[in-house]
Amino acid sequence: MLKKLFFAAIGVAIVVGAIVYTKFGQFGTMGEASRNMVQPPETVTAMTLDKGAWEQTIAATATVTAVQGVTVSAEVGGRVVRIAFESGAVVEKGNMLVKLDTASEDAQLASAEAAAALAKADFERVRQLGERDLASKDAVDRAKAQFKETVAQVGNIRALTAKKAVRAPFAGRLGLRLINLGQILREGDPIVSLQTLDPIYVDFSVPQQQVLRLNPGMAMRVTTDAAPKDIFSGEVIAVNPEVDPVTRNVRVRALVVNPEEKLRPGMFAHVEVVLPDRQTVLPIVETAVLYAPYGDSVFVIEKHQDEKLGKSEQRLRQQFVRLGRARGDFVDVVDGLEAGEVVVTSGVFKLRSGMKVVVDNTLAPKAELDPRPPES
Repeated sequence: MLKKLFFAAIGVAIVVGAIVYTKFGQFGTMGEASRNMVQPPETVTAMTLDKGAWEQTIAATATVTAVQGVTVSAEVGGRVVRIAFESGAVVEKGNMLVKLDTASEDAQLASAEAAAALAKADFERVRQLGERDLASKDAVDRAKAQFKETVAQVGNIRALTAKKAVRAPFAGRLGLRLINLGQILREGDPIVSLQTLDPIYVDFSVPQQQVLRLNPGMAMRVTTDAAPKDIFSGEVIAVNPEVDPVTRNVRVRALVVNPEEKLRPGMFAHVEVVLPDRQTVLPIVETAVLYAPYGDSVFVIEKHQDEKLGKSEQRLRQQFVRLGRARGDFVDVVDGLEAGEVVVTSGVFKLRSGMKVVVDNTLAPKAELDPRPPES
């Protein structure tokens, strides 16, 4: 019995030893294969750094204001007998808008003109008598005063009649009609809005730190959500001499050409005042930056000579940088990089220093200084 157990134990030991030996051989082969395995290079997009010059701007939000804008109203009361405009029409200065009933004034004018004619005739007769010493100087003066009074009465009635013909005070575009034919208007009742749209004012505020950088005549650009594809050009015409004590901001007014009248009073807009000096920068696309709490970095592509294969290869070096102003899809590198270096521009979160890479810019996204993505 013991003999059988002994031979069985020997058999089991031989089998286990053979299995262990085989596994150790496999592990050794795998280790050697892993040591000899060459990691395939990562495909990346890249850009070569080059210095540039960015224009310096002051950006702000703005409100569009009419150069001249008023709600035309009735200067005197009366009944509307004629409406000489259509809502939204363009009018010139002096165009008739509304005519009020002048029947009473016309009758009064006829009476006043007759009285003036009689007073003139009386004055001429008394004057001639005075020249022959047949009338006193006092009579001549009274006749002259009576004549002037009747002439003034005629002028007063004509002025009142003219006020009942409401005219456009300046050229511009009309708004919606607020009256109806036959309506009785009181003094001051609104008739229609009138706005001058070309050119047009754009008012905005800037912090007091920027005031000394602004001067009348500086070029500026205006954009608005109402016309997202259009950029309107203008220039600064005035800077308010007072600083708001609450916000510490200064109001600025610009004049903008608006031939197609796409800008309307009351619109919200974005403005950029272009400063005369330009800033020298070393821009990179923002997707090239690996942002981290301990410091921002980029991956620089460097060429290395592979001694085993006898050929050059591209490897990564992580470089910490100090960033400056951002504009569009780019950001300025203040320190850490030099012009001519090549940096990875996408997928930096999956890279590490020393990794082999191959550059392929076929699918590289297009970066722009002034991107205007379409609305989703």
